[in-house]
Amino acid sequence: MTTPTDVRTAPAEPQVAPAVPVRAGAFHPRQVREAFPDALRKLHPRAQLRNPVMFVVWVGSVLVTLDAIVSPSVFGWLITVWLWFTVLFANLAEAVAEGRGKAQAESLRRTKREMVARRLTPDGGEERVGGNELRIGDRVVVEAGEVIPGDGEVVEGIATVDESAVTGESAPVVREAGGDRSAATGGTTVLSDRIVVQITTRPGESFVDRMIALVEGAARRKTPNEIALTILLSALTIIFLLAVVALQPMSAYAGGAQPVIVLVALLVCLIPTTIGALLSAIGIAGMDRLVQRNVLATSGRAVEAAGDIDTLLLDKTGTITFGNRRATELIAVGDSTPAQLAVAARLSSLADQTPEGHSIVDLCAAEHGLPADASAGEAVAQFVPFTAQTRMSGLDLPDRVIRKGAAAAVLAWAGVASREVDALVEQISNEGGTPLVVAEARGVDGAGARVLGVIRLSDVVKPGIAARFAELRAMGIRTVMVTGDNPRTARAIAAEAGVDDHIAEATPEDKMAYIRREQEGGRLVAMTGDGTNDAPALAQADVGVAMNSGTAAAKEAGNMVDLDSDPTKLIEIVEIGKQLLITRGALTTFSVANDLAKYFAILPAMFAALYPSLGLLDIMGLASPESAILSAVVFNALIIVALIPLALRGVRYRPASASQLLRRNLLIYGLGGVVTPFVGIFLIDLLVRLVPGI
Repeated sequence: MTTPTDVRTAPAEPQVAPAVPVRAGAFHPRQVREAFPDALRKLHPRAQLRNPVMFVVWVGSVLVTLDAIVSPSVFGWLITVWLWFTVLFANLAEAVAEGRGKAQAESLRRTKREMVARRLTPDGGEERVGGNELRIGDRVVVEAGEVIPGDGEVVEGIATVDESAVTGESAPVVREAGGDRSAATGGTTVLSDRIVVQITTRPGESFVDRMIALVEGAARRKTPNEIALTILLSALTIIFLLAVVALQPMSAYAGGAQPVIVLVALLVCLIPTTIGALLSAIGIAGMDRLVQRNVLATSGRAVEAAGDIDTLLLDKTGTITFGNRRATELIAVGDSTPAQLAVAARLSSLADQTPEGHSIVDLCAAEHGLPADASAGEAVAQFVPFTAQTRMSGLDLPDRVIRKGAAAAVLAWAGVASREVDALVEQISNEGGTPLVVAEARGVDGAGARVLGVIRLSDVVKPGIAARFAELRAMGIRTVMVTGDNPRTARAIAAEAGVDDHIAEATPEDKMAYIRREQEGGRLVAMTGDGTNDAPALAQADVGVAMNSGTAAAKEAGNMVDLDSDPTKLIEIVEIGKQLLITRGALTTFSVANDLAKYFAILPAMFAALYPSLGLLDIMGLASPESAILSAVVFNALIIVALIPLALRGVRYRPASASQLLRRNLLIYGLGGVVTPFVGIFLIDLLVRLVPGI
């Protein structure tokens, strides 16, 4: 005798807490005003020492200021003011980049309010302690309406949790003991039931603490690429410094020694001040773009590595496919009609609360116009649940009995053999789907049983995923699908998704071995994971993205954590990494070309009196030597401000090969870096001519 079970009814709307916005807004002038005090504080020499290029400008500004005090002139004071503006604008670029994280940090701090924890004592009781008193290994009880006091693992119970304060997503998530959904984040709120959380972090080192430090820029260290570029810029600065110092005796020998103000102005315009001023802001903005997409990176190095990735390992379930098998086709057999099969399939699935059962009802409603909800007469039917023993489920009505399930089980129940059904089952299996057979019998005794048809369940490939993989292929990135499916199913889904390779029946050891083989070939590898068994591979990969819903072991092993727990985010992370590298390369190209163009403004002006032939290089026809030098210094300061939005927003990334990207950089930013100074300095010179005493 089966137990009556309520059949499918309309689901209730979940009650969720409102989301707290954590994303920073786009660049606008208000951010400049808010960052200005920080820019002034960064004028301290200790802060300037962190940037060798701008430290040279700072020292030059001090020298020019002293010279202007000793020998005051309009030209001297204007050069002094604009040199200090150059240093200030460089500080402003970094301060604005750091300030963009303040809105995110502020919303996160709201989750850091003083919390009281219900800590379990050794004798089984409870004691109330402050959240900052918790230590690793402590166990705390959290019930509906209470805030989880610290990061940890759920060791008892199951509950729905509102994580909107951290992720910005209002939909509640399930956290339960064991498995891959046991991680609990401090500052999130339990919405239902009761759980026991074992604390895994010290006070001040929680996930929220680390994220606050990240978005404020406090935890950012220079990446290897930044360090290498800083060394290159420092070397160029030293070379130009020696060249400028050597100009003074040459000028004196020719009978016209140059003033200190002119030499400093020349040096500032020759050294790569543009990229030197924006380098830090570019790196901070790259991290900020990750945070805006709810990804926490433990270091900027991981972001850069994402931009250089050669191989991408992606789980099939939830990344390439939706993860839940869905009914995609009803195939009638024998003398049954598609309409008869649809009616029976719908009836047998009305009380089936699995995603597969819901999808069967939805398919029958979409293709045959059948109602999605049970009628009053159908609601009294007896639902037979699926069991591992019977491998079937179904419905018992007064005049008929319906069963659906595994082919062998349903055919044995019906007492029939069908080559047509066997062929369909084999075909669907070969194509990577899952076949369910539907049969019915008249009366409760099961007389006159017959097979109505087969339902095809497919782990549906996400729309547009093949196009995304094609874009990655255009970037030179290989995509590898990892799945526990049998080779036949894996091969079919891999072909449909358009991945370059696949690993079937994958174990943790298989993932590790594949990553090591790729790395031994000189390639960088990225992968996602959420379970403890993924931790070794996440640690081995160059970019390991752990899901926030996963275990603490996975999050500790990876170098990024996705707060949304969306495995497809890995593709966006790669694009953000590439955008960071492209932005840095584009602005470096612009800066070098920009410096070359400024030579034609200052050098002819400096030596025109001594060497009249140099006047031929003054192609802009500037008003006077003083006007040319001042216009170049003013342009050198203003171009930093003009490029701050581009440094923060990033150069638009389009999938292309390395050679195509190089050509585009040279054409747009190389040529633009040469042309812009000529136009800008000429226009500024027109204004400078109006200043008395120049």
